[in-house]
Amino acid sequence: MYMIEVRNISKQFKVHQALNDVSFTVEQGSVTGLIGPNGSGKTTLIRIMNGVLGASDGQVSINGLDPFRETENVLAFCGTLTEQSGLYENMSGRDNLIFFAEAFGVQRAKERIDELVDLFELKEYQHRKVGTYSTGMKKRVGLARVLLHRPSILFLDEPTNGLDPDGIQMVLRIIRRLNQEEQMTILVSSHVLSQLSAVCDRYIFMEKGRKVEEGTEQEIINRYLTSPRIEVEATMANGWQTVAGYTPEMVSANKAVFQLQTREDIPLLLRQLTERGQVYQARITGSDLESIYFAIREAHHHE
Repeated sequence: MYMIEVRNISKQFKVHQALNDVSFTVEQGSVTGLIGPNGSGKTTLIRIMNGVLGASDGQVSINGLDPFRETENVLAFCGTLTEQSGLYENMSGRDNLIFFAEAFGVQRAKERIDELVDLFELKEYQHRKVGTYSTGMKKRVGLARVLLHRPSILFLDEPTNGLDPDGIQMVLRIIRRLNQEEQMTILVSSHVLSQLSAVCDRYIFMEKGRKVEEGTEQEIINRYLTSPRIEVEATMANGWQTVAGYTPEMVSANKAVFQLQTREDIPLLLRQLTERGQVYQARITGSDLESIYFAIREAHHHE
């Protein structure tokens, strides 16, 4: 079942085309990464999906509802965290949560606030004014705010910006927990790709207002990593040159790098190496999400 359906969405701001014919779907209970450089249209897309902006063309369906025409109904089961925390700085963190709980009509609000204060480790800071908080602390309270009404869909725009390493790990841990324990559907926008790789099932790549690629990490790697480079750590008694048909590009005492023609060459190479020596480790270089991201951008650079 699709919780989010985006069909041929375009958005024009006077002379600026922010989005151009974007289409994708997001399945219920999935975590989808929305990837792209600044100005690629990610935030505009999120604002259209949660009903803040109307599209110039196309259709969006959020759990079967039109977010622009049925905004209140959509907001009732969606939570959206933008780069601005949306908090009142002259109020304490807890008073902010009380205020928004009342605005959302949250039942048993005190219990829910206590639960979120514990989840985000806010107990020590909850009675201090938000204006005294660090950027990371505001982000944590902001995320608690959008979870008050237990949304079934969560839109997160750069949720780890301004967080220290411990804060980043906390947010990633909470994203995984919300998805796994509550089957929450999550769309998370970020430019820090190593973080997304830890939580996402699928990815949508944006460039200049267009969707240029989508799929699971493995599907995208298979499309763009057609000629893999493999780094091998091994002890070869008779040297690396004994490997028939494969000439290493770089060699040190116990390491070599091979540029292969196809992925099918990988098991053939490793079989030869294990027959001729002791292989301790082999890894494909440039197969991480960040490397694939740059390969996608390069492939679509002139479009």
